[in-house]
Order: sequence, then structure tokens, then C-alpha cells
Amino acid sequence: MNDFVPFAPTDSAAWTTAPHGESTKYRRGVLGVATGSDRYPGAAVMGVDAAVHTGVGMVRYVGPSRATDHVLTRRPEVVSGVGRVQAWLVGSGISADSLDELDRSTADAFRHASDDGVPVVVDAGAIPLVDLGPLAVLTPHAGELAPVLDTSRETVERDPATAALRAAERTGSVVLLKGSDTHVATPDGSVRLVASSATPWLAAAGAGDVLGGVLGALVATRQGAAEASGAALTPSDLAHLAATAAVVHGVAARRASRGGPFTMTALIDQLSGVVRDLVVDGDARG
Repeated sequence: MNDFVPFAPTDSAAWTTAPHGESTKYRRGVLGVATGSDRYPGAAVMGVDAAVHTGVGMVRYVGPSRATDHVLTRRPEVVSGVGRVQAWLVGSGISADSLDELDRSTADAFRHASDDGVPVVVDAGAIPLVDLGPLAVLTPHAGELAPVLDTSRETVERDPATAALRAAERTGSVVLLKGSDTHVATPDGSVRLVASSATPWLAAAGAGDVLGGVLGALVATRQGAAEASGAALTPSDLAHLAATAAVVHGVAARRASRGGPFTMTALIDQLSGVVRDLVVDGDARG
């Protein structure tokens, strides 16, 4: 029986990390981002912007020159280039079948994401390009998950809970399956969460890029706090952070929507307020 547990905004509060008096930009978490391409620079901009608005000590962006220029124009506080990070976000806006097809800087970043030993948030396009495992969180929608399971999109959509569980077991990674209800599962199936905070208006281009940035920031800040205390994140932790990202993303979308359509920029602008409500009030409503 696919008994997924509902995950609400009140549950998300415990997984949203706030800075304290002794925090530094490094202790607050550093997120490495390897997203976007010359063809799709907007994916990089949206993911980075979302991460900054969610709250992270530093973002290091690595990508082709056109995407880098767009990112730094939008967010001049971002650092360009590879360095020490607490988590990676890779893959949004990238379409390649091998590392050889990527520009040199992005391919180098993907290798770091595979080798650094820190959690990695993996957009569906990067699944075949990085080493997966218990520290990876995959964020596909039904169409992107279908090839991983050698099945059809319709089959995934018909039973997303089973699909998420099968994909987590097959890849050995945490899986966040996007949809009207977002299903999150660990590889051993011990954590099964479902978040239903979004609005149907969120089904729009760029929404997944924003979600990746939110999740990357939440993971990096949590990893930074864990490192400071000598601990390490587990797949269970990553699953709860993934469900938290879905909630933050969904509540921000409802606030941006107010019952109608909205832009991804408007969604991103709402993220800081949602995070504030979670860390201060322990809850966030749309």
C-alpha cells in the first residue's frame, strides 16, 4: 500500500533553517549551481534568484558565458566559479546526453557535483550526467520520470505514488515527483511524503527551475548547519527538505497567484515572505 503521509506548512517549519548570531555566509550554506545554457540562460537566472530569495549564505554559479552574464546582471552578489560548497544544484535548462556535449565549465561543475561528497539536487536533464546515490535528490515531472522507469508518461500520471517509490529504489536516490500532488520517497521507501500546497496556475514554464533553486538553498543551509555540529544529512533528511521545498514553492505560488496567472518573477518575490513566516511563526498560508 502506497501510504504517503501529507506534508503541510506546519511540518515545513522544522526543516527551514534560520541564521543565528554566530552565522557567517559560509555557515549559512554555500550552494553550487550548474544550470542553464547559451540556449536557455533563463533557467539559470530563475534557479539562482530563487535560491537567493529562499535564504542561503552564498551561491557559486558555474555555466557558459551567456548564462553567467545574465545571472550576474540579475544577482550581482553571486560568485562565479567552482569552490567549496555544501550542496549542488545541477541540470535545469541543460539538454545533453554526455558530458562531452556540455561547455567546459559546466562539465567541470558536474564532475565536482559527482565527486564533492555533498548533497546534489538533480534536474531530470542531468540524471544521466552525474553520479546518483543516497545524497542525490531527483526532481522530475511525469514525462521526465517515465524513461527512468522504462514506462509511459500516462502510467506515471496514473499512479505517481508507485512511480516515485519505484524510481527511488531503482536510482538509489531520493525522488521528488512533481505534479498536482508532489510525491517524495527515499530509496528504501521508509519516508513517503506528499505535498499538496500548489495552485494549478503553477503549471507553467520555469516553475521547475524555481523549485530547484528553493530546494538547493534549503539543502545547502541545512548541510551548513549539520557540518557546524559535526553531523551529516541522511536520505530521510533530504526527503523532508524536498517536501519542504514543494510546500514553500506552492505557498509562494498561491500568494503570487491570488486566484489568477502570475510570472515566475512574481513567484520568486514571494519566497522570502514564506520562509520568514515559517521560521518566525512556524506556519505559512497562501
